[in-house]
Amino acid sequence: MKILFVHQNFPGQYLHLARHLGASGQHQVVFITQRKDALLPGVKNIVYKPQRAVTKGVHHYLRDTEAGVLNAQNVARVALDLKQSGFVPDVMLGHNGWGELWYLKDVFPDTPLIGYFEFFYRLHGADVGFEPGSVQIFDTGPRIRTKNLGNLLALDAVDLGQCPTQWQKSLYPTVYQPKLHVVHEGIDTQLVTPDLQARLKIPGGEVELAAGDEVITYVARNLEPYRGFPNFMRSLPAILASRPNAQALIVGGDATSYGPPLAHGKSFREQMLAELGSALDLKRVHFLGKVPYSMYLKVLQVSRVHIYLTYPFVLSWSMLEAMAAGCVVVGSNTAPVQEVIRDGVNGFLVDMFSPDTIAKRTIEVLQDPRAYDAMRVAARQSIVRGYDLANICLPAQLKMLHGALHNRV
Repeated sequence: MKILFVHQNFPGQYLHLARHLGASGQHQVVFITQRKDALLPGVKNIVYKPQRAVTKGVHHYLRDTEAGVLNAQNVARVALDLKQSGFVPDVMLGHNGWGELWYLKDVFPDTPLIGYFEFFYRLHGADVGFEPGSVQIFDTGPRIRTKNLGNLLALDAVDLGQCPTQWQKSLYPTVYQPKLHVVHEGIDTQLVTPDLQARLKIPGGEVELAAGDEVITYVARNLEPYRGFPNFMRSLPAILASRPNAQALIVGGDATSYGPPLAHGKSFREQMLAELGSALDLKRVHFLGKVPYSMYLKVLQVSRVHIYLTYPFVLSWSMLEAMAAGCVVVGSNTAPVQEVIRDGVNGFLVDMFSPDTIAKRTIEVLQDPRAYDAMRVAARQSIVRGYDLANICLPAQLKMLHGALHNRV
């Protein structure tokens, strides 16, 4: 079988599926991407880049759309070259978010196309206006509506779509939902496991932590409000004051993935350090930055309580992996988290805008860790039963792929 993947940040959500198909030796797998520095066995990468930057001065509603068109045009050019070389895929898969799949059916009209749909923007019921006290102006509605141009183009182009969670699917217009299948990428629960012997030495220091120590963990791609970073930080002084042996491990970069950056150019980490000042015991707060996956896994395995906070937005792999590693997760009572965590059963749900509540629940878990052994087991079982890569998610992805092929016949 010939399979074409498209994702600007190779391999993105297709890591497990592309690796499985490439390693099988039974398929010809081609991956169109902007990334130059990564490879998978049996997968041929073709790197593209847009011809130019977005037009200076283009209407701000249309910046993302023009960027998507530029990506889509260049992916289509690569696809045309593939077609001329004799490569006609049996099935195509691509992430909708950057426009790359918009014109693939114009090159290969008879090949089924599976789109990955992560988020449909809404004025109400999701991230916009979620933070207390946020003020919306009339411009917000039209801007958000226009932001979905790419979503709508892709929904019309694909033969079927993939959403990682039920809540994310629910954001899409009901007329398109029959096309969308809830299939998560999967968590490798054979790799991500509890490890009672885990140890982690903090780089550049004398601190070495072990499973069972009073360790609080927080993970995000970048440290920013969408992932509750400010209120996590505001909870730390009370936690550290109550638990003099506690250590906090914070993984994430200083850029901004979601939402606006700070106007003065500082990072949210710098802003929070300035706000908290001497109230924070920095000898026990460790900013690890972005770390290799092996170190990230050790962070989770030494964690006694993992704090995961998010706006109603895309659910992070890190929360599911923390649960698979046997962490007690203190999570925000927001829709994507509520889909996985049942309060008091396999984790805890808290108000992400209440540092006092976050601190109170975290302190309770730190005080009596054995009292939460059953919760740790339940957390892992939730991931094994619902998101396991080998037994649930990869088979579901393969079934979706073969289903697209079957409908083509």
